[in-house]
Amino acid sequence: MKNIILIGMPGTGKSVVGKALAKRLGYTFVDADDVIVETAGKTLPEILRTDGLDAFLEIEARVGETMDYENTVIATGGSMVLSDSAMTHLKENGIAVWLETPLSQITERMPEDLTDRGIAAPQGMTIREIYKHREPLYAKYADLIVVSREGEHDTARQVEQMMRTVGMRL
Repeated sequence: MKNIILIGMPGTGKSVVGKALAKRLGYTFVDADDVIVETAGKTLPEILRTDGLDAFLEIEARVGETMDYENTVIATGGSMVLSDSAMTHLKENGIAVWLETPLSQITERMPEDLTDRGIAAPQGMTIREIYKHREPLYAKYADLIVVSREGEHDTARQVEQMMRTVGMRL
């Protein structure tokens, strides 16, 4: 069985939707951010503050390149799409689903200091700028696009229904 790889901006609910979707399908759930923390021995904000953005992106890419699972819903970090090698590897045994969320909703969910949230972006870059930079990459890697709804269970059900509609075996 193929994995389901959730991609999208920070604050779209990839982790909570991923858990709900995994439960619905009887899949395992893995949050790539948790794997990054385990690998680095530091929280995402600590990595960004002490090691810098480039080191963070290297760790994230390495994690994505080595994730080998089956029957798993994988919630990627919002910046995983910045690594072509990681996304190529993940898609070898997975279907990428972009949880597309309106920028206004994402902005409401974000703290003032994006580093506090562990968001990998150059200092001073706004959520709007991050979105504009990453949106073409989400579109490039997405096999399916699901507009994120309020409530993770509704979004999880929508992802499952869309996958079944297009004939993807679950």
